[in-house]
Amino acid sequence: MKKIFIITALSLAVFSLTNCKKVLEKQDVGNFTADQIFNDSTTVKLNADYLYSQNQPGWFGTTGGSVHSAGTYNLTEESQGSNNFVLGTLTIESVTDIGTSASANPAYTKIRVINTFLRDVNAGTLDLAVKRRFAAQAYFWRAFRYFELVKLYGGVPLILVPLGAVGDEAKQEALVPRAKTSAVFAQIKSDLDSCIKYLPAKWPKTADYGRITSGAAAAFLGRVLLTYASPQFNPNNDIARWQAAYDANKNAVNILSANGFALYPKIDYTMWTTEGAANTEAVLVTGYNNSSVDANANNNTFDNGARPKSVSGGGSFTPTYEMSLAFPMADGKPANTSSKYPYSMATFYKNRDPRFYTTLAYNGGTWGSVLGGNRLWTYYYYTATSGNANKTTEAVAASNTGFYLRKGVDETKTSPTTFMGTDWIEIRYAEVLLNLAESAAELNKLAVTDEAYANLIAIRKRAGIEVGTDGLYGLTAGMGRTDLVAAVMRERQIELAFEGKRFWDLRRRKLLESTLNGTKRNALIIQLNRSGTQTTDYIALTREASAANSLDALYASSFTLSLKALDNQNINFQAGNYFYGIPTLSINNNINLQQNNTWGGPFDPLQ
Repeated sequence: MKKIFIITALSLAVFSLTNCKKVLEKQDVGNFTADQIFNDSTTVKLNADYLYSQNQPGWFGTTGGSVHSAGTYNLTEESQGSNNFVLGTLTIESVTDIGTSASANPAYTKIRVINTFLRDVNAGTLDLAVKRRFAAQAYFWRAFRYFELVKLYGGVPLILVPLGAVGDEAKQEALVPRAKTSAVFAQIKSDLDSCIKYLPAKWPKTADYGRITSGAAAAFLGRVLLTYASPQFNPNNDIARWQAAYDANKNAVNILSANGFALYPKIDYTMWTTEGAANTEAVLVTGYNNSSVDANANNNTFDNGARPKSVSGGGSFTPTYEMSLAFPMADGKPANTSSKYPYSMATFYKNRDPRFYTTLAYNGGTWGSVLGGNRLWTYYYYTATSGNANKTTEAVAASNTGFYLRKGVDETKTSPTTFMGTDWIEIRYAEVLLNLAESAAELNKLAVTDEAYANLIAIRKRAGIEVGTDGLYGLTAGMGRTDLVAAVMRERQIELAFEGKRFWDLRRRKLLESTLNGTKRNALIIQLNRSGTQTTDYIALTREASAANSLDALYASSFTLSLKALDNQNINFQAGNYFYGIPTLSINNNINLQQNNTWGGPFDPLQ
């Protein structure tokens, strides 16, 4: 009987996500046979849990690969980073996720592990219902992996069984040509349909929090079909694709809402720190713990990285001024258009959408216990009487934008540990509502009672935006399809800020160039006014009390605000960003691969 060599190689890295916070006792399964492993539910679960550990997305939705290595937040208005995507210097060698050598590429390695699991679990002697439940989880991760590939390149080789590993025959068998893009999406849908059919809407044990449910699979299918219906893949606006996306997202909402999922009652840090059934928003979750003892512990460093360096954090995530401007005013109207709350850069923080305050940390703002109960100060002050030498008030290193990312930080903790253990929510219930809203708008479902308006209103109401005399929470009455779709996209930018969605949204809607090209992202520079020839931080001793008394008065008397460009050149997304080129080494290693026609080849990624 053959051995399961993948388990031999990886047995020391097996995690249990049955309980997302614990690590299973390690077992030496290197000498187990396929019969021994796949005829026993305990060892099958070990293998299924390994699929989770290999494929679940991390913070900001990262799944590895070339785009995520740049940080998706650095590819939009959210934050600033210099990379070949925004600089317009991509080549066919830039995005290597499809694999660039004869050695195993991570994407297809993971797909091979999934296919091996499916083959062996189906050949085992477990009860049919148990087999289907395990297989359905594997189908989800195969669909997940192929979606990651197809949205990068269009059609890719579809490998649905484990191929041979050695020998000339195996090498020839591996030279699989690219499937049509439509075929890849069809396979993803088929796999997810199996998940929806065979997985429970809720797992019976609380320890199973984090496992894929039928509702999570339905929500992911809704995301997949929304992408397939979007202009990137659907330039001729085939309405049947929007209908399919609508139906899938409607089904997802129905399954989820029937099983206790809903918008979390409020917008604050507890949306991220609340776990289990109490978090009704968490549809698809990657669980983390805060262990630093075990080398294989499932932990992350996000919380530490988000805090300012002045409190031993990483200071790594700094929103731009443009991101702050994206949030509407308290009445839901865009900044600069609200008659009730006129916007001024001098009081940028005043009368904003409540999500502004839970997403961004800003000069003079409170931040729970993160700063020991003090306010955040990111201003500069002059250190020379000439007024041309500045010093940051931040003790260790300054935010390069004047802001920090507040979303997802556990505000009950004063000092960060290396691993805070906050879970990543890849799909929130709010996203499912927005997916349905967008699909409904594209189908001209434009009444206030239809899903486009109704779901936007539900999300804005939960956020705490003022209802308004018309009951529309700042939305414009009587919008047509184009305006309503644009309203959904603006809401996604705000509601899902820094959740790894914005870049992919702009890309699937083919809005990268029209939204970002020709612009530079900016920092907000807050300068302490000089008092005569004062060359010290003269408000340092009084700023906390002054801000508590009136932050507006402190800003008016003490600060001057201006913008500073963060980019050295204008953003310049290329048309080739919508379908990336196949690297030369990939084509050299598989003579049956064809280059995309967007990069000079014969393959049409729209077929």
